[in-house]
Amino acid sequence: MSSTLTSKGQVTIPKKIRDALGVAPGSRVEFGIANGEVVIRKSGGKRPTQPKRPDRFDRARGKATVKWRTEELMELLRGE
Repeated sequence: MSSTLTSKGQVTIPKKIRDALGVAPGSRVEFGIANGEVVIRKSGGKRPTQPKRPDRFDRARGKATVKWRTEELMELLRGE
C-alpha cells in the first residue's frame, strides 16, 4: 500500500491499516523508526476534545417574549 505526501507533510493512512490499529478520527498515534523503517502504533488514548461553544442561534433560541402569529407578522412586514 502507498500514500502520497501532501505539501504540508500529511498522508492518509489506508483504511486497512486504520482498521488493523483500531484508530478513528481523533485517535492519537505514535511514529517511530525501527531498522530504517517507519513504525506507526496506536497511542494511549484519544486527545481531549474542546467543549463545544454554544451557537449564536442556540443562545438566542427561546428568548423572544413577543408571540407573533404568522398572519399578524406578514401584515406588519407587508404594510397591510
